[in-house]
Amino acid sequence: MANITKNIGLSLGADLCWPACYEEIVKRLDLNIPSGEDAIKFHVERVSVEPFNLRQPVRYDIVLDRLTHWFHTSREWIKKAVVMDGLYVLNNPWSLQSMEKHTTYSAMMALGMPIPDTWMVPPREVSPDNPDIYPTLERYGRKFELAEIGEKLGYPLFMKPYDGGAWVGVTKINNTQQLLKAYEQSGRRVMHLQRAVDPFDLFVRAIGIGPQVHIVRYDPDAPLHDRYKVDFFFVDGEEWSVLQDTCLTINAFFGWEFNSCESLRKEGTFYPIDFANACPDFQVTSLHFHFPELVKNMVRWSLFCAATGRKKALNLDWAPFFEIAKKDLPYRERLAGYAKIARERMEHDRFQEFVAKHLSHLDEVTWEFFGTDMAKGFVRQKVAALFPAHEVEMFTDHFFGLIQFWRKCEADRMNSAKEQAAAAAAEVVTTPEAVSTPEVVTTPEAVSTPEVTTPEPAKAEPAVAAEKAPAAEVAAPEPEPAAFAPVKPAAPPKGGKGKKVKN
Repeated sequence: MANITKNIGLSLGADLCWPACYEEIVKRLDLNIPSGEDAIKFHVERVSVEPFNLRQPVRYDIVLDRLTHWFHTSREWIKKAVVMDGLYVLNNPWSLQSMEKHTTYSAMMALGMPIPDTWMVPPREVSPDNPDIYPTLERYGRKFELAEIGEKLGYPLFMKPYDGGAWVGVTKINNTQQLLKAYEQSGRRVMHLQRAVDPFDLFVRAIGIGPQVHIVRYDPDAPLHDRYKVDFFFVDGEEWSVLQDTCLTINAFFGWEFNSCESLRKEGTFYPIDFANACPDFQVTSLHFHFPELVKNMVRWSLFCAATGRKKALNLDWAPFFEIAKKDLPYRERLAGYAKIARERMEHDRFQEFVAKHLSHLDEVTWEFFGTDMAKGFVRQKVAALFPAHEVEMFTDHFFGLIQFWRKCEADRMNSAKEQAAAAAAEVVTTPEAVSTPEVVTTPEAVSTPEVTTPEPAKAEPAVAAEKAPAAEVAAPEPEPAAFAPVKPAAPPKGGKGKKVKN
C-alpha cells in the first residue's frame, strides 16, 4: 500500500485565526483515507508570493484563496495554475475578477429573484487620463435629472459602487437633497441607486461553503464584532430552505464555493441585496459563536475536494439555469430547480457520503480543539491584531466565551443525534439501511437551544462563562515574502488528539 499526500495550500492575506485553527484540526483528524490499494494523507502549508515561471509546476492539489479579489500577483499565479496544472481553487478567479455586483444583480434578476429595483448612473467626474472621454461624452452623453431617477425609485434608497464591497461608499438616502449631495461627493465611481427594502423585519447572511449553508441573523448597524448575532429560531423551515436554495443557486451560477448572500425580509419575502462576496468574512472577531462551524465546513469541503480529485470547471455554464427561468412556473418551483442544479454541480450526495464515511470524528475533534489553550491563543492573536492593547484581554475572553457557548450547544446537538440514532436503530433492527445519514447542514429546527443575546463589549467578562484557562502565548506567523514556495507557520503550542466518534 502506497501513501498518497494531497497538498492543500492556503493563500492568505491578513488572516490569522482561521488558518491556524484549520491547520490544527486537519492535523488532529490524523486522516488515512483508503483509495483503492493506497491511502490518502493531507499536508497543509501556506503559499508565499514571489516571481514565478509560467511553466513552473504547481504541487498543490487545492488552494484556499483569500487574495484574488485584491492582490493581482497571487490571482495571476492561481489562474495560470488552474489552466496549466489543473489546480483546484476556491474560488473561481476569473468569475471573481469579472462578476461584480452589477452583473450579479442582472443575472439573478434574469432568474426571477426579487432583487430591488436598481439603476446605474454615470460617474460624477471623469478621468482626464483618456483624452477620448471628452469627445465621447460630447457626442453621446445625454443629460439627465438625477432627482427624477430618485423619484422613480422612491425613498429611501441606497447609493453604492457598482463593484464595491465591505460597505465602502454605501450611503442611505432619504430625500432628493441627500441624493444630490451624495452624487456630488461620489467622484469618479460608477454608482448604483437601489431602492431600499424598507421597512424590513429581518436581515440575514447565508454563508455557503460548497453545498453547506450556514444562516445567521445579521445587524449591519451594530459594531463589527457584534453584527453576527447569536440567535435561534429566527426563520421557519420553509424560509430556511428558501435562503439555502438562494445561496446555492448564486454560488453555483458564478462558480463560487465560498460566498455569502445578504437578504432582507419584508412582508414574508426575502430580497437578496448583496451577494457578490466571494471572499467573505472568516475572522473570529466578527463570527465568534459561528466561527467553529464555518472552520469545520471549510475542513469538510476542502478535504473532500482534495481527496476525490474534484475537477475545476474551466467555464461557467449558465444555460441550464436560463432554461428553467423560461418555464411558466411559480418562482419557488424555479428556485428549487436552480438549487437542484447547484447541488448536482457541488456533488451534494457524494459529499455527504464522504463526510459520513471518513470524517465522522470531525465534530468531536473540533469540539475538543476549541476548548484548548491553543485555540484561545489563536483567538488572542487576532484580537491583538485589531484591538487596542488595553482591550485585548477583555475581548479575548469575550470571543472565547462565545466559542465555549458554541461548544455547549454542539455537545447538546451531538448527544441528541446519538440518542436519536440509537432509538432509530433499536426500532429498525432488521433494516439498518433505513436509518438515513444526517445532513451535514443542520436546519434551525433541529437546534434545541434557547435564544442568546451577545454580551456588551464594555464588560470585562463575557456573558457566557469561558473555561478559566490562561491564554496560550502563540506567536503569529510572520508576514511571508510572498512566491509560491511552501511557508511554514510558527509552531503553535501542542495539544492532544481528538477522539473518533463511533457511528
